[in-house]
Amino acid sequence: RSGEMAKLTQLIDNDVFRAYATYTTIVLLKMMLMSLVTAYFRITRKAFVNPEDTASFGKGESAKKYLRTDPDVERVRRGHLNDLENIVPFLGIGLLYALSGPELYTALLHFRIFAGARIAHTFAYLIPLPQPSRGLSWAVAYAVTISMAYKVLTTALYL
Repeated sequence: RSGEMAKLTQLIDNDVFRAYATYTTIVLLKMMLMSLVTAYFRITRKAFVNPEDTASFGKGESAKKYLRTDPDVERVRRGHLNDLENIVPFLGIGLLYALSGPELYTALLHFRIFAGARIAHTFAYLIPLPQPSRGLSWAVAYAVTISMAYKVLTTALYL
């Protein structure tokens, strides 16, 4: 029912909540994948930040050359940081939105656009694609989160 907050016992049967859980899982797995991509780039570029990580490449001075920054590793790290800055707010606002009683079609539209935009943002960051592709994908996902926050503030909360 539109406009009513869901009861906790109804969540498992709530299609909007299940949609939220699905798309939240997708974007969280995507964000987790960025950790693996970072590790891959660190290993293949032999660029580490902790001395103990260089142990397999030698000891002492011979290992110190691997304590460095690499532009590819830093690009992946910036993409991962951007995920943290945008997916975490989506988790909280999206949950409140899902519980605020939106129509399933509208909720799916929000969740799918957000997930698609964040996936596009990752490709734009890692390939890298020319701007404004990365900026637009970021802005679309950000606008979706703001849209959900607006819905929560105007329909479900007492101000």
